[in-house]
Amino acid sequence: MLDLHGATVMLQWATGGLIFLWVTTRRREVGIGYGWTMRITYGLMAVLSLYLGLSFGPQLIREIGSAGVIAGCVIAGAQSWTRRTAGVEGQRELAEARSGRVAAMTGIDLDERVKVDDGPEFDPRLDLIAPAFGLFGLLGAGLNAGDPVWLQLLRVLVGAVFLGAVSDAMLLGHWYLVQPGLGREPLNELVRWTGITWAPEVLLLLIPTGMLSVLDGTIDDGYAGMLGWFWVACVVTTIGLVFVTVAALRERQYAAVMAATGLLYLAILTAFGVDLVARAALSQAG
Repeated sequence: MLDLHGATVMLQWATGGLIFLWVTTRRREVGIGYGWTMRITYGLMAVLSLYLGLSFGPQLIREIGSAGVIAGCVIAGAQSWTRRTAGVEGQRELAEARSGRVAAMTGIDLDERVKVDDGPEFDPRLDLIAPAFGLFGLLGAGLNAGDPVWLQLLRVLVGAVFLGAVSDAMLLGHWYLVQPGLGREPLNELVRWTGITWAPEVLLLLIPTGMLSVLDGTIDDGYAGMLGWFWVACVVTTIGLVFVTVAALRERQYAAVMAATGLLYLAILTAFGVDLVARAALSQAG
């Protein structure tokens, strides 16, 4: 009933992560190095997707999508690098505001500036190129993922967004070590998206033929039903971790961000359990 292919999983992860990279970079608050880290990370995933696809059961549309993701990461990364000395508007304004407060309190003007020149900054719309190609590739993968086609297609697309949101939230949480003055709203936004996408992700995996068939024994998961209950545990734990992370981020102390990041580490493991355990179990059907 459902085809599970490593190339599709890697393309899902890369595409979802790059969608939420744009969600973050469009705010013009996070340092430019964050974008470099994310494009390299997800670009390499797209390379792996392309390799796995070409080596084990090629699908033309999916592989074109993977190649497009790689190209999109290179294009956005190239402009980001060439315009790196312009800095980021939001980061610069925050640094200047804090420098002003220090000067007002101490009389010492630190003259802290992030921007080096007056040239144009990186255009975050370029971060839409890679995920646009990725979605194109996932359309092809979803149409070949099994029957019914509409259900498998939605599972592939929603799964990409779900995995991308939780992965980016964890990675952005680490970025606060590099940019400790960054406000919490960019991270809060990604955590909210993780919670929002959890519901359709779980619902689509329950629609027949879905995980209910694994739980009632109609589909043999190969582990005497344990895989199905492990999936249930991942579902419950993931949304629980989202709520706890939201609560942690309400605390004023800086340590709360690090605590939230640790919780998101766990959420990545359980979120992948929600998606991949279900797909592995359902691939046994039919």
